[in-house]
Amino acid sequence: MSSTTRLVTADELLSMPHRDEQGNYCLLELIRGEVRRMSPTGGTHGILCTELTIALGSFVKAHGLGTVFPPETGFVVERDPDSVLGVDVAFVSKERMRGVEKLDKFLPFAPDLAVEVLSPRNTVSEMDEKIALYFAAGSRQVWIVKPRRRAVAVYTSPTEVRILGEQDTIEGGDLLPGFELRLSELFGALER
Repeated sequence: MSSTTRLVTADELLSMPHRDEQGNYCLLELIRGEVRRMSPTGGTHGILCTELTIALGSFVKAHGLGTVFPPETGFVVERDPDSVLGVDVAFVSKERMRGVEKLDKFLPFAPDLAVEVLSPRNTVSEMDEKIALYFAAGSRQVWIVKPRRRAVAVYTSPTEVRILGEQDTIEGGDLLPGFELRLSELFGALER
């Protein structure tokens, strides 16, 4: 970033048009005041996000645990300069949701659970940065879904990770007690 570049705030990002210079739709995130444009995702990403939103959402609703947010919901994970991440799937506990005053704005904290589904264009450094931002802002778990490998990396801190394969079951642990999802079912949705 050059010294003459003006940093963007979370409120400014919320009002920005989601179009690139050619008029094509794009997603926007904010990292330390700098806008990052992302193109729409492909079908694999969409299917996995939908399956995870349904599985988590059904469980959370049935047990009255909080709220599950679908892709594109923005969470403010840093202030001054602001960072806003559009999580692919997110869970926020009922207790934390009670403190949200304005739902028409980005949520003012990181989700308890952030789920990112990798796209072919995601880089390792980009994902490492997001994982660090989530945990620094209070996330309790981060799941990185890897479609090509048919695996999920379950982070309980920026350095503590467990890799689950297609034969494994992902569990909610103390964050979502009783939640289980067989990864063969999740990735099986890609075979339809």
